[in-house]
Amino acid sequence: MAEDTPSTTPKLTLASASPRRREWLARIGVVPDSIAPADIDETPQKGELPRAYAQRMAREKALAVDGAGSFVLAGDTVVAAGRRILPKAEDEATARQCLALLSGRRHRVLSAVALAAPDGTIREKLSETQLKFKRLSQAEIDAYIASGEWHGKAGGYAIQGMAEALIPWIQGSHSGVVGLPLYETRALLKAAGFAIG
Repeated sequence: MAEDTPSTTPKLTLASASPRRREWLARIGVVPDSIAPADIDETPQKGELPRAYAQRMAREKALAVDGAGSFVLAGDTVVAAGRRILPKAEDEATARQCLALLSGRRHRVLSAVALAAPDGTIREKLSETQLKFKRLSQAEIDAYIASGEWHGKAGGYAIQGMAEALIPWIQGSHSGVVGLPLYETRALLKAAGFAIG
């Protein structure tokens, strides 16, 4: 095992095309050596709960990418209303449904990260954040839909944009809601031997 440990900082592949994840990694001084988005089936299994789904997705993404001798970092963020996993909003109708469901109520964002080592071992962590949207008027929903920020976002919103002004209460990891929980990610990378300040 010691023979596999390089004397310099190990190589890192990010299993995501998300520019947000790259930006947030840079905040802790980490720049991936390569980007290789994972291509897996992201359909929830029958009866699968949000926490288990987020963890499974992060793990499967990390293991699906051939890091060619590097560590592979993957993440998955799930917006959950009770036991229900909200979809990524790919169309306006879905985004409106999500916002109407979240309006005036608390929900959870589960952000899982997984780090696969070159030897196939995997480390995992999960961040859970609770948030509450204000009661949204039709005009507020219309304005948010017009912004286009919802497109491709879990739960139909992006906290790093206009939606943040509609969320009066948050408990947990802001970066986890964006899509990469920095505290948990930093801990995984440090445990794997990455030099992080």
